[in-house]
Amino acid sequence: MKILYGVQGTGNGHLTRARSMAKALAPHNVTVDWLVSGRPREALFDMDAFGDFRCFKGLTLQTFKGKVNMGKTIVKSDLLQLKRDINALDLSHYDLVVSDFEPVSAWAARKQGVRSIGISHQNAFLYPIPKRANNIFTDLFMRWFAPTDVPVGTHWHHFDQPLVPPIVEPSSHPVTLREKHILVYLPFAELDDILALIKPFLGYQFYVYHKVAQAETRGHIHLCPFSREGFQNHLHSCEGVISSAGFELPSEAISLGKKLLVEPVAGQMEQQSNAVALQSLGYASTAMRLSAASIARWLELPGSQAIHYPNVAAALAQWFVEDKAENLTTLSEKLWRQVPGVSAPEQAQEYQASLSRC
Repeated sequence: MKILYGVQGTGNGHLTRARSMAKALAPHNVTVDWLVSGRPREALFDMDAFGDFRCFKGLTLQTFKGKVNMGKTIVKSDLLQLKRDINALDLSHYDLVVSDFEPVSAWAARKQGVRSIGISHQNAFLYPIPKRANNIFTDLFMRWFAPTDVPVGTHWHHFDQPLVPPIVEPSSHPVTLREKHILVYLPFAELDDILALIKPFLGYQFYVYHKVAQAETRGHIHLCPFSREGFQNHLHSCEGVISSAGFELPSEAISLGKKLLVEPVAGQMEQQSNAVALQSLGYASTAMRLSAASIARWLELPGSQAIHYPNVAAALAQWFVEDKAENLTTLSEKLWRQVPGVSAPEQAQEYQASLSRC
């Protein structure tokens, strides 16, 4: 079996999930080629898991000062190049295309009639789950950005839909808690704004991952360049995490029992919805706009209880190989039964009611 696996390169969450899937697919008798779009090749790091991957420009949302900038997004989008890349991608030798919200592979599969499966958190929004700040444009974007035959959505709760739990790779890092050590990852915020927010909290050590050329320590603030290994070390040892309201990093933090404070990217429906879901489920504190006051309140909170997720990547890899895409509901039910503490399907309406009060 030969698979083309397309990955959205914007941010690092999709790549984190793809690394887990690469490891899960390795024991099977399959050949996997990787395609990444949405970020220049020179801006990617820790890509060994993907071998000789192909890189395309693709499409990505542009942000400015922590908010989605649609004007900048339109100006920087090269739709003609996207069309050329889709038309030039030859899938004649592939049995299956898997797309993690990656448009070139998804649209090429659609045009050439190759079976496709989508795996992403964005796919969860194709189902009737709780949403915030959605409209006809966001709904169309989620449906048509990277359409696949079988969209598999990942989320922190099933909401009575055939979703699967987060893909969190079983950790090999030692979890040695270092009190008052805080990991900060706000990739869409300006670095100076982040530093101004955390500067007053002298009793804590902050490890800030951002676009910096080299590591630098400024008193109690430690600036860190992007590194998967370094990031994982700080994630496992920290007391808490301050991040945007994406999906992969909160999922990792939840699985490790780290207390979590999230700020959703303004103007992005997915992150607005994630923030409300996290707070309603009791997994995180949220701030629509971070402030010294919101950080101070959060720092005083106790730690969180770890949520142990099953090996979703291994289950999905087996699912691909056995060609059981028609049994998504069965797979979903099997995986959620392995997540302790998640409400039963019939309690999803109670969650919806709590969401409406937020």
